[in-house]
Amino acid sequence: MELEYPEDLRYLDSHEYVRLDGEIATIGVSAFALDQLGDIVFLELPEIGDELEIGESFGTIESVKAVEDLYPPVSGTVIERNETAIETPESIVDDPYGEGWLLKVRVNNPDDELEETISAVEYRAQVEGEED
Repeated sequence: MELEYPEDLRYLDSHEYVRLDGEIATIGVSAFALDQLGDIVFLELPEIGDELEIGESFGTIESVKAVEDLYPPVSGTVIERNETAIETPESIVDDPYGEGWLLKVRVNNPDDELEETISAVEYRAQVEGEED
């Protein structure tokens, strides 16, 4: 299966992605990570109004193989969470960059927030190196 790495996203080494639209960031998990995890069985996400800090776990994603912490690519306030993903976590695999998003966050400093992230090209090179 050919995995996608949308160019309009920024990525973390820990496989989360972010799409920044003004001061609103949409956060999710990359198709590569979901492919590696296998069947997703549980998602734990923060509540609306919770504050996220770069480098601090905001929840977990659980598959039949592993439980992984989720890390925010940006700092800010959770303004929306994907309730469908929480109720049917396996659904995020079908469309990780569209309907499979996890959180929407109002970013604290939109200009400075993406310093920890890498481009789609850098991310693809990194993860395709991991497969060998």
